[in-house]
Amino acid sequence: MSRTLTQLGADLRTARIRRNMTMQDAASRIGTGVRAVMDAEKGKASTGIVVYAGLLWLYDMLQPLEELADPSKDREGIALQATRERKRARKSGGLDNDF
Repeated sequence: MSRTLTQLGADLRTARIRRNMTMQDAASRIGTGVRAVMDAEKGKASTGIVVYAGLLWLYDMLQPLEELADPSKDREGIALQATRERKRARKSGGLDNDF
């Protein structure tokens, strides 16, 4: 996991430099501080996903993230669901107005 984050951070840094942006530029455009951008580029696990997503958006690299947890591509989950799928729907027990 940490190797993946480290690689993601390095890739984000490369993307920023290719766009001739400073850390301050990137931070202000996604509404965060320079420290958060610096931590993301180091691949720190404690950095919030919103910072990573913001940087991916800024560099126009968000498309793969949108497909990351696509349920239609979850082969294992679909297979597990098929083995446990109910044959009939449950009968509703009615509304419970006890608040």
